[in-house]
Amino acid sequence: VNRISAMESTTFKSGLEYLGGSGVVLSPEQRAKLQTSLVILKQEQKFQKVYLWGRISGIKDDYFIAKGVGQDELSDTRALYSKDCMEWGVLPVATPEIKAKAALARGRFTGDPSHDFEHVEVKRIPGEGDEIHEEEETITIKEEERLAAVVAEIDSDVAIVPRGAFVRTPNGQVVENRSFEGLSVADSCKLTSYLHFRGSGELHRRRQLEFAGADKAIDFLDPIAEDIPLGSWGVVYERGSGLVCLRSHLWPGYYFYHVPGTRLYGSFYAGVGQKNLDLAFML
Repeated sequence: VNRISAMESTTFKSGLEYLGGSGVVLSPEQRAKLQTSLVILKQEQKFQKVYLWGRISGIKDDYFIAKGVGQDELSDTRALYSKDCMEWGVLPVATPEIKAKAALARGRFTGDPSHDFEHVEVKRIPGEGDEIHEEEETITIKEEERLAAVVAEIDSDVAIVPRGAFVRTPNGQVVENRSFEGLSVADSCKLTSYLHFRGSGELHRRRQLEFAGADKAIDFLDPIAEDIPLGSWGVVYERGSGLVCLRSHLWPGYYFYHVPGTRLYGSFYAGVGQKNLDLAFML
């Protein structure tokens, strides 16, 4: 078990400790509740794995996000949320329609899943002759749907894993690589050693296979070294070279850690769910 998973209490605790240097802190009460509730969640929903994804802060309440994993680590997942670390609700699937509506919402999350965000669009409709009529259309999106869209966008933009941690089987299934023993200290500071954990296009795959030493089984994901703009990631060593941490500048609050030479790695998002749209002008 390598990500911050509640299936094994020692891994859950150590994962949070590794992220402590990045400012990710949970109270003892929250830790205890999460360790209990995520194990129950795994059993009730019949997931292969359950891991803690992050915490999105709202004005009145925060949302704790968990991910349940089925047979395929990449495509067979479900996002869930909780406000009290005990009761979990399933987030709706972030369809293209939900994502498009969520992009129109402004302001922070409130902490109320049933809250409605409203966006007013003014449409100009041609009339008789040169006349143009303006009509207002109100688009409504529930906070729960917006939450699902933001979680999906963060996953697509910045969810990462070490190169070699996962393999794609001949039948196309993505599974944990049991022979993965961690990155070396030298490789752990290179962006080329980390891959986006998302679906990859054929073009990227063909380009990757042109690189020396490319392996079809593990090089099926996009490398983060090609992210635009350059400078989207910060890499720092902690505890000497005993821990490497990556921080996303595109989604402030996303942290990833890896202990070189071991199978231990994990990530956590702790933020307000807002993308840094000014990043290109800051670098």
